[in-house]
Amino acid sequence: MESAPSAQSLTAAPDCVHLTVDWRYTFATNDCSSTYTLTVLYLDGTEVPCRTAAPGALITFPGRGTQGNEVLGAALCDSSGA
Repeated sequence: MESAPSAQSLTAAPDCVHLTVDWRYTFATNDCSSTYTLTVLYLDGTEVPCRTAAPGALITFPGRGTQGNEVLGAALCDSSGA
């Protein structure tokens, strides 16, 4: 598993990456034709490790929780150090 990215290394994920968010889990589906390394951005700044999603893959991240946090979107991780 890769480490959490710094804020400077993030770029928004392409539109073909789709998120489904609930309180417990955030599911990221890669409907793109390329493999991407992704993370999820949270309103409270929670950092979660990057995960690699091949085309058609569904990967899981933490959800919004019960404390009013929000998922802001998916971002690409800088893979230059990986």
